[in-house]
Amino acid sequence: MQIDGHIQALREDLVRVAALGDETTARAADLLSVAIEASLARQIQDVLAEAALELSAQLDSAHIEVRIAGRDPELVLVREDGSGPEPVDEAFSARITLRLPESLKQRVESAAARDGASVNTWLVQALQRAVESKSGRSSSGSRHRLTGYGRS
Repeated sequence: MQIDGHIQALREDLVRVAALGDETTARAADLLSVAIEASLARQIQDVLAEAALELSAQLDSAHIEVRIAGRDPELVLVREDGSGPEPVDEAFSARITLRLPESLKQRVESAAARDGASVNTWLVQALQRAVESKSGRSSSGSRHRLTGYGRS
């Protein structure tokens, strides 16, 4: 899950409220929002950690972990029998920068939210599906076709 969008929304709210005052108030709010950004990110992570503990207490043979890559936390279900996701260092050892049109980014965020996944997880799954479907094609690049006869 990406927390930067939530932090940015809070910063915008603070600036919008401060705009009701004079220019000095607006500038102070902008400086304050920048100053508390790191603290706010840590507080969000702490809230997620508490939520993970509460949920873990309700599970019989599993627990919830909060894993953080960079600034982005991810809630992960870990089963006591050892089954579950691949280790973080193996599964997400590569990093790329991807630039998207804003409209596509919003659609990806919406799709991830609908699926209950982080944007990173959703993108990894979508890329995996795309790569697997491409590798399943024949070497000539043709798509699977169904041929036969139909009756009317």
